[in-house]
Order: sequence, then structure tokens, then C-alpha cells
Amino acid sequence: MLLSKPSAASVVALALAGCTLAPPYTPPLVATPEAYREMGPWTPADPSDRTPRGDWWNVYGDQILDDLERRIEIDNPNLALALARYDEARALAAQARAALFPQVGATADATRNRQSEDRPLRVGGPNYFGDDYIGGTVSYEFDFWGRVRNEVAAGKAQAMAAGDDAASARLSLEAQLAAVYMDLRGADAQEKLLADTTVAYARALALTKAQHDGGAVSGLDVGRAEAQLESARAQQVDVAAQRALDEHLIASLVGQPASTFSIAPVTDLPQPPLTPAAAPSLLLQRRPDIAAAERRVAAANANIGVARAAYFPSITLDGSGGFESAGGVNLLSAGNSLWTLGPAAALTIFDAGKRKAGVRAARDQFDEASATYRGAVLSAFQEVEDNLALCNRLADEADHQALSVKASRRTENLALTQYRMGSVTYLDVVTAQTADLEAERIALVIATRRLQASVNLVRALGGGWRNPDRT
Repeated sequence: MLLSKPSAASVVALALAGCTLAPPYTPPLVATPEAYREMGPWTPADPSDRTPRGDWWNVYGDQILDDLERRIEIDNPNLALALARYDEARALAAQARAALFPQVGATADATRNRQSEDRPLRVGGPNYFGDDYIGGTVSYEFDFWGRVRNEVAAGKAQAMAAGDDAASARLSLEAQLAAVYMDLRGADAQEKLLADTTVAYARALALTKAQHDGGAVSGLDVGRAEAQLESARAQQVDVAAQRALDEHLIASLVGQPASTFSIAPVTDLPQPPLTPAAAPSLLLQRRPDIAAAERRVAAANANIGVARAAYFPSITLDGSGGFESAGGVNLLSAGNSLWTLGPAAALTIFDAGKRKAGVRAARDQFDEASATYRGAVLSAFQEVEDNLALCNRLADEADHQALSVKASRRTENLALTQYRMGSVTYLDVVTAQTADLEAERIALVIATRRLQASVNLVRALGGGWRNPDRT
């Protein structure tokens, strides 16, 4: 039946513009706080969010760390895996997009054949004949219901999510490396403290032995001095073991066997930097893992349209043409040409609920992706608040610990002086020295934790920053 002009125009418009059966998409809503709760002097707000995301580790002013971070981009296998998955997702998206265009093919063959004399329904013809053919085919699916376009949209969203996964993996690896490196530098500082302490304790032991030999003190004081010295040496060995583990982990992060990798000790810890925290409303834009989760929600939304399109007929335009002959030199003559062209439609009438279940599964996948997105957002805000609290609380703790170190040093010096004068026993010296060593070790632990908290805050905020006073 011939279509009327309005109907034909409608069909053409529908074929060109098409419709989509995917629900209108909006990202899942998650309540965003107006401000972070744990802001403080070491985490000033920067609502403009103009700080760059580049080599954020440069703020620590450590050339060794800079060199190690750059090696992650080249040699880390986990990052290479994430980038390979991103390339794969892009290729799959391009594969889906190809369905928007006609599929064109070409074939050619030249055969020599013999047909059976007793073939059913044979009507004459020679027993031996040639069959030469050259031609092409074209097929195009009219995307009336948006199935193909939704598959393309889903593929594009998945590719973007894979790209965000790669960015998230890169940021996580950079932050992990920096945090482990800070722990290693803290171990270096503790090793130096313990090395200096053992030297001081050895001198104290020598003094005590001399006094014992002179009859001024008992063997009990010598025993206490020896025990204190060996305890400090044991702590030094323990710190060295932890440093070795940190060094091995760094080797793996930069893609090098631990057996051939080493980092020279550096005893000075870098200063904890001020960490500008962007406004909470910008966190959703900066965190690559949140962006990946949101893109997967968009892909799941598009897949609902793909599933719903199965309720409607698939309409294609197929054509083929070429030349065929029984052999000879006139294959490409007009008389040997052939062609066929026409539309085809296919619609499933009964499928025992398969399509209905497919739509339901697509909607469930959308709900699953939405819940994952909301969970990622909530976890992101928790991580930011956790590290904001650590950056600010540890700064206060460091100030108090610095006063404790000063007091313990005064006490140790006073105890040693009074011991030489015979006013106190060596037990008082041991107690004072132990308290001083513990206070100084705690101060180094706090400084290390502050540096690690600043690193983790960078990761939690979704990217780098740079202090304008330390470019």
C-alpha cells in the first residue's frame, strides 16, 4: 500500500530523528553540605578551586619523591592495566557507534560445478557448469526506537567511566607512593634519633661503669644502663625493618624489583604544607571515582532504552547486487547484472516474558549503579572530613608534643647532672632518658602522620593543589 505524503514525511522524520525509549536522565541526587565541618588553620577553604591538579607532590620540595612519582606513569603495572581497560572501553564504544551507519560488503567467487543427474526437481541443464559472481551487499537498520543510539550512549558513558577509573587509579597510586615515602622518611628520622640515643646511652654506660669501678655506684646501676642501651638498639633494628618494608613497597609501585631498588636515607622530614580544601559542591566534579560512578549510572539509564526497544519491530533495509554468469569473459555485461532491494521487519510475538525480564533487569542495574554512586559520594565526604580532622588535630597535637619534648629534655639533663653529683640514683636517670626518647619518637610519629594526612587529603579532594607561596 502506498503511503500518503504526510505519512511518508512522518516516517522519514522518524527515521532521521528517531525516538528514544530511555528515561530522561538526571544524576542521582545526594545532599551536599554547604561547608566542611573539620576546617581549620591547616586546611583553608578555596571555593574558587583554581588550584591545579598536576604534580601536586612538588609542594613537599623533595626531589627524590618527584622522581619516584614520575616513574609511576611509565612503569607501574596497575596503572598500565587501568589505561588498557580505558583503551578497550573506547574501542567498544567505537564498535557500538558503527551500527549508526550502513554496513557495506563485497563478495566475489568463481567456481566450477557438477550437478547430480538424479538431483530432485532437476530440470535439464548441463552436468558441468561454471558460476562466476561479483557483487556487494548493503544493510542498514532504521533506529526508530533508539536502540542503537542508546547502545552508543551507553558505550560512550562506559568509556568515560573507564577513563575516570584510570585517573582514579593514577591518583591513588600517586597518593599511596607519597604516603609510603613519608613513612620511610619518618623511619629515617627515627633511625637517626635512635642512633644518637645509643651513642648517648653508651657514654652513660661508660660513665656508670667507671663510677662502679671506683666504688661510687652499685652494679644495679650498671645493669640498668646496659638494659637501656640494648633496648634502644632493639628499637633501632625494628625501625630499620619497617623502613625496609616501605622501600620494598615503593619499588613495586615504581615497577622495579625490590631486590635491585634502594633509597638513600634522608633524616629531615619536609614541612607539612597548608592544604586548601575546595568547596564541598565542587568535590563531585573533582573526584574521578565519583565521576566514574555517575557515568555508569548514565550508561545503565541508556540500557533501559535498549531493553525497552526489544518490544518493537526491528526494521532494516537490505540490498545486494552484482554480476553473475556461467563463466566466460562477459561477466560484467548488463545482461549478467542482478540486484535486490527492500525493507525487512522482524518482531517477536511471544517470548515467555523474556523482554519484560530484560527491562526489569535493566532498571535494577540502574538502581544498583545509582546506589553505588550515592555510596561513592558519601564515602568521599567521609574521607575528606577524616583527613581534614587529622590535618588540623595533628597540628595541635604536634604543638603540645613539642612542649613535651622540651620538658623531657630539661628533665633528662637535670637528672644526669644530679646523678653526677650523687643526688639521685641511676633509676631517675633511666626514667628521664626513657621519657625523653619516647617523647621525641612520638613527635616524629606525629610529624609523619601529619604528612600522610596531607597526602590523603589531596587524594580525598580528587586532585592536586599548590601553595602559591611555594611554587
